[in-house]
Amino acid sequence: MVFLKNPYVLTAAHFAAASLAVIIFLAIFEMVTQYKDWEEIKRGNVSVAMATGGKIFGICNIIRYSIQHNDGIGHTLLWSSYGFLLLLIAYFVFEFLTPMFKVDEEIAADNRAVGLLSMIISIAMSYVIGASII
Repeated sequence: MVFLKNPYVLTAAHFAAASLAVIIFLAIFEMVTQYKDWEEIKRGNVSVAMATGGKIFGICNIIRYSIQHNDGIGHTLLWSSYGFLLLLIAYFVFEFLTPMFKVDEEIAADNRAVGLLSMIISIAMSYVIGASII
């Protein structure tokens, strides 16, 4: 597609694809958590805001690496989806590695220590995942 050679069009295409991917990936994350992200954020739950912000940053960081290492939108979205799957697995591993409490319950109860740790895990793992994208 010749029009995708134009840097302005390509930037807009990446922006549109990334925006759609973030919406879809966040919806999937919301399905696997025990709380409703946006309702909790509206109520002022800072822990949910931190955890959700970490997920948004993590997803966008993975998309950034995907854009950087792939020429086409299709490959970018494929790698972004794979990276998201790995980020989702990291979320479940975090829950598994904390058997003394339920991560979702603590975040829903506005335990900011757990919310902060969840945010940092999402961000940190997105760098590891992103560095592996080819």
